Amino acid sequence: MTRIPAPDRARALERREHPWLRAAALLGLVAAWEAVTRTGWVPSLFLPSPLGVVASGVEMLASGELLGHVAASLGRIGLGFTLGALGGVAVGLAVGVSGLAEAVGSPLIAATFPVPKIALLPLLILWLGIGEASKVAVITLGVFFPMAINTYTGVRHADPLLVRAAVSFGAGRVSLVRKVLLPSALPMIFAGLKLGAGTALLLLVAAEMIAASSGIGFLVLHAQNLMETTRLMVGIVLLSVLGVGSHWLLARLERAAIPWKAGT
Repeated sequence: MTRIPAPDRARALERREHPWLRAAALLGLVAAWEAVTRTGWVPSLFLPSPLGVVASGVEMLASGELLGHVAASLGRIGLGFTLGALGGVAVGLAVGVSGLAEAVGSPLIAATFPVPKIALLPLLILWLGIGEASKVAVITLGVFFPMAINTYTGVRHADPLLVRAAVSFGAGRVSLVRKVLLPSALPMIFAGLKLGAGTALLLLVAAEMIAASSGIGFLVLHAQNLMETTRLMVGIVLLSVLGVGSHWLLARLERAAIPWKAGT
């Protein structure tokens, strides 16, 4: 019997995945949530029904309130994520390629990485003010570290045979980074992007709860203070949608950027 190569088996398994199963799992969760609220086991004040959450969300959407909060949050997380990702990749490449940069950068990253980034928010507010800059800065820091560490790891784990082959053919440092090291590090870079996306969402909500007058985090905190549980759940569902959407988008970008890894 003919044996199917491993990459082909992986592709076959991937083709047999049924996206509707994932949708069915989510629908099952929503159905269980609705069933629990209808039985009356949990008061609606503590757990509103999904239909109530949807109705409240539609009402907030029609009034424009929801769009305002979503736009504010997307602007902050988009800018912070972009700055953190670009800075992390640049530093990770530099530390991975240059011995001098590694000698200087590695101890600094090791010393500052364990500090919870949300603990720096009061200091950032003192330095940058209570406006948008401090919120974007804390998100940037949260994304920077996983990107820098993952990029450095990806560069260091590049195939030495490829590196030696490129050098033997006369590749300079810039060409070596662009054609060998950066492509080799792409899987780790995308892993860092996925980690950074989750971290950015957490820091966004925390920053908007501490010092903001708009955004999803502000919406959740304000609804909690007023005991408006249905509006609170609208914010939580929005955060879940943003998390799932960011993971889906990064997975699609990864498949497009690393086609040689799609079937392995």
